[in-house]
Amino acid sequence: MRKHLARIDGPSPTDLAAIDFEWPLIAAELDVLDAEIALLYAEDRGGPTPMDWRRLRRAEARVTKTAAELAADTAAKATQPKLRPGGRRQAA
Repeated sequence: MRKHLARIDGPSPTDLAAIDFEWPLIAAELDVLDAEIALLYAEDRGGPTPMDWRRLRRAEARVTKTAAELAADTAAKATQPKLRPGGRRQAA
């Protein structure tokens, strides 16, 4: 049995920044999940309506669009030159 447990203070500032950066995609994926759950519950009403299917398609499109935007933002950040303190570029 362990007598000493590792102390966990929670996510680091870097972790929180990554979560904040990815939050639009997380929210879009939650919208897909909500739409899928609505489809499951629609069985109790006689089946999904055209509006239920539209909600799912739109949520899936938002995930695709948001993922593409995040990928583009990540690629843009990766190609930006690194700045030294004082605002000067570092030598490559």
